Amino acid sequence: IPAIDPGALRDVVALAGQVAAQVDELLRNVHCGLQALTALSVGCIQTYRDGVESLGEAADLGIRAMYALVARCEELDRAMQPVPALARRIRDMKGTLECLEGLCK
Repeated sequence: IPAIDPGALRDVVALAGQVAAQVDELLRNVHCGLQALTALSVGCIQTYRDGVESLGEAADLGIRAMYALVARCEELDRAMQPVPALARRIRDMKGTLECLEGLCK
């Protein structure tokens, strides 16, 4: 076995130290990137959750408003039931007035 060159051994140790430092820096960068992506994902999920909750509340309010509108329309329909009879009476009165006007001429 040939003798190991101490200079080559020092070079290998120095290169190994540089590689280790670069690997540490790479892992720190990956860690920071993953943290940023995780924070972005959490923000997106929270925004989605808030949107879904808001949509649910809006749909609920819309349904309640529709039921209220239907109830008001039913009330209006009940209140308007005497109108056709009143219209007939007005037509009858108008006809009677026209007859009276014809007699007065």
